[in-house]
Amino acid sequence: MHTFWPADQRGHFQLDWLDSHHTFSFGEFYDPAKISWRHLRVLNDDRIGAGGGFPPHPHRDMEIFSYVNEGALAHKDSMGNTAQVTPGRVQLMSAGTGVKHSEFNPSKTASTHLLQIWFMPQKAGLAPNYQELDFTETDRANRLKLLADPQGSDGAMIIRQQVRIYTGTLEKGKSLPLALTAKQGGWLQLVNGGVTLEPLGVKLSPGDACSCEDEPGLKASATAPSEFLWFVFD
Repeated sequence: MHTFWPADQRGHFQLDWLDSHHTFSFGEFYDPAKISWRHLRVLNDDRIGAGGGFPPHPHRDMEIFSYVNEGALAHKDSMGNTAQVTPGRVQLMSAGTGVKHSEFNPSKTASTHLLQIWFMPQKAGLAPNYQELDFTETDRANRLKLLADPQGSDGAMIIRQQVRIYTGTLEKGKSLPLALTAKQGGWLQLVNGGVTLEPLGVKLSPGDACSCEDEPGLKASATAPSEFLWFVFD
């Protein structure tokens, strides 16, 4: 059982400094068929123009994962954290009982491309928390690199939900198994390149996604040099 989530059917919002596409209902975009998938609630594909950004704003009871693949994102929050997230560094903010943060593109010339991804937490009312993780291209070349899970396995960030977040890259012509047990669900989000999900025959282009359940023997095969995220839900 699987569902294809094409990039060209996402919601769209644009300002002079922001070009944002929404997989799920968000802001002014509402589709009753696109509220969430399992614990995945928000998946926004954002391009922030030079110097643009989001001023301080609040969040509560959400696991907020930021993935930058072009440019940089300057982060500042009410917990006292300041950071720049760039390709090769990911960020996880657990909003818990409440936190405010701002996000800006610090460059005066280049745009920033990032995925803002929110997971509903397993339990509400926990203390806010902030984490970062660095990885190299070698860590994920033709394999999966674990970025977050509930236990912080192998140095991964700790997420307060039964989900594991991976990143991976594939050379053209290479394949990678995406194992799921009978009760697990998987979500593949293609960032760059081209991937075919076998044996489903689903072809993904940048921005496309595919959610899967009860699909044994899954593998991703690259039709071009590719970069993706893979979420596994228990």
